[in-house]
Amino acid sequence: MSKQLVSRLLGMFRSRTQVGADKFGNRYFTRVEEVDGLMKEKRWVEFKGSDQDPTTVPVEWICWLNGQRKKAPTPEELAELEARRERVKQNIELLKKKEEEKKSGARPRPVKTVGKFESPNLKSFIQQFPDTSLDQRKGDDEVSRSEDRTNTEDVITDTNRSSEPTGTGATFKPGTWHPPA
Repeated sequence: MSKQLVSRLLGMFRSRTQVGADKFGNRYFTRVEEVDGLMKEKRWVEFKGSDQDPTTVPVEWICWLNGQRKKAPTPEELAELEARRERVKQNIELLKKKEEEKKSGARPRPVKTVGKFESPNLKSFIQQFPDTSLDQRKGDDEVSRSEDRTNTEDVITDTNRSSEPTGTGATFKPGTWHPPA
């Protein structure tokens, strides 16, 4: 290595400032250096041991490393946040226990059984539907009378109910249609 590189590396390590450490033993540093004529702050982490696992970096330190926080988290803040996380875990466990007790303590719904000789009431079942057929609207005696003779009124009604298009488009004139008021 050249002397310039060695002196520069030594200068970098001398000018670094340890800002803090986390509960995993990772240490956090900062230094100010000139980049393109501007003074910029560089932030980094040195992991404890040879295992450089980035998942051990707490969220507060990640925010600081990425510049989302101006100041590094204090030990008091870290302790407070850890205590809050622990309370949240305890509350989750408590809610899970209550939910389990509620499920196990709930009485099953009574099931209404229909006897072997009972049949369901079909009239009340059919009355649930608002759209009844033409036969039901007329009544049973009218249906039996209309079977004997042909009713031209029913034939006309059936043709009016057709869902097929009836126009040919020959009478269409652009700009003449106006929506109903």
